[in-house]
Amino acid sequence: MRSRFDEQLSLLNRKMIQMGAECEELIAFVAKALLNGDVESAGKVKEQGREIDEMEREIEAICLKLLLQQQPVAKDLRVISAALKMITDMERIGDQAEDIAEIIPFLLGRTGAEFADFKPMAEATCKMVTDSMDAYVRQDLDLAKAVIKHDDIVDDAFGRMKDMLIKMISENNADGEYAVDLLMIAKYFERIGDHAVNIAEWVEFSVTGVHKGV
Repeated sequence: MRSRFDEQLSLLNRKMIQMGAECEELIAFVAKALLNGDVESAGKVKEQGREIDEMEREIEAICLKLLLQQQPVAKDLRVISAALKMITDMERIGDQAEDIAEIIPFLLGRTGAEFADFKPMAEATCKMVTDSMDAYVRQDLDLAKAVIKHDDIVDDAFGRMKDMLIKMISENNADGEYAVDLLMIAKYFERIGDHAVNIAEWVEFSVTGVHKGV
């Protein structure tokens, strides 16, 4: 019985790593398309987003099977519970990457390059997603904590971007629509950072049994 349980846990881990890799690839792809003004690449995002949705359903089924059929305890239960929480955040990262991709064509080739914080904020968000998943794979508490701390950088950059874009909207009607679109993209990146923090916090829980929201 335990060997079967271990096999299913191993399968869960592989599927989580695969879904995490898909999220990392998708957000990096979208950020590159945005910063290069690449409308054609942005149009290819939705299919990959559907793959992430399917992975979420598959992992959820594995977790529920483990919970209902195997009655795990202690560490195993934490791992399964954390996985159920993490896939929700990963799926939302995919959704928000799709949302960014949908806006890119409306920017008409502009990339936000005139705002000093925009590219570093996008890159910092991508790093948070990558590091949160690396923390899961390695069960690395220090890396998980670094992701949580890194969120301040993204939040501060978003705050500065928001102030500049609101000023642009009020002062330059010609660029109002562009500024609103860019503000929405910046907000999506900020939310993706929040989801990466959630993943890191569930990594902490899976290792220590402690979650600040529980």
